[in-house]
Amino acid sequence: MTLPAELISAIERNAFSKASPAVQVLIDEILARHGRAAQGILFYGSCLRSGDDLDGLVDLYLLVDSYRNAYSGRVPALLNALLPPNVFYLELPFEGQTVRTKYAVLSLSDFQKGTSRRWFHSYLWGRFAQPAAIVYHRTEAVAGLMVEGLAQSVLTFTGRALPRVPAEFDAAQLWGRGLALSYGAELRTERQEKGGLLFEAAPAYYAEVTRLAMDTGSFPACALAGTDPPRYRARIPAGARRVSRLAWGLRSLQGKLLSVFRLVKGLTTFEGGIDYILWKVKRHSGVTVEVEPRLRRHPLLGAVVLAWRVYRRGGFR
Repeated sequence: MTLPAELISAIERNAFSKASPAVQVLIDEILARHGRAAQGILFYGSCLRSGDDLDGLVDLYLLVDSYRNAYSGRVPALLNALLPPNVFYLELPFEGQTVRTKYAVLSLSDFQKGTSRRWFHSYLWGRFAQPAAIVYHRTEAVAGLMVEGLAQSVLTFTGRALPRVPAEFDAAQLWGRGLALSYGAELRTERQEKGGLLFEAAPAYYAEVTRLAMDTGSFPACALAGTDPPRYRARIPAGARRVSRLAWGLRSLQGKLLSVFRLVKGLTTFEGGIDYILWKVKRHSGVTVEVEPRLRRHPLLGAVVLAWRVYRRGGFR
């Protein structure tokens, strides 16, 4: 599928960003760890939105040429290929403080596939349809592929969210509903209103990419004259809406199962993973769970037990 030139230009204008000194410290260490396998790094999430990279965890995605080249051992490479991405925790001193990151490793080919319509689940295209910053790229060719992946995420996201909004809608309705569905397709600690809050963090970005995406895909939408903010109308058959409802239901089941698998897998790479997970659950939902010493001694068992306890208490949604 040919990507709209205007959408590519909009992504380029928004995506390229110079990393702050604190984030650059993290980038330098990640590049030292993974060597020439590293092709690009994307910065996204709450620290990017707030502009405060010393509060919470900096969310980074490292794109590599291949999983085998990214690691010195075969097991991490195999796990990364079987269930991407692998997630690592890193903290470093910075000007008397500590900067922390949770960085995920993904191959360029999986990034391209995961942001396209070939990828059923919203795990990647749901994330990268949101604003993201390209803070490192090895070559201009890689930068072009990263921009295309971000633009493709927007098209995939809007195409799959359109059948779940009314026939007449605006950007806030489209993204609020789509982001709520995307977050609901994983085990998440955030509250139900998260989609609306994400839209409010960058309304101009979402309004622009919505306008540029509306005449592409299976369900083209036309702008309604004289509306401010702009409103759109899409003619979507009732059958297509039923199929979309079923698809999102399947994504929710698939995503929650994959979230558990990723949680268990992540404990092999994520130092202090149990404490981080419980901190994040408490921060977003207020739910607290006690951790017995035996669960700390057996992190894989602990992850399963704690995930179930947190779920029972309403920490995951």
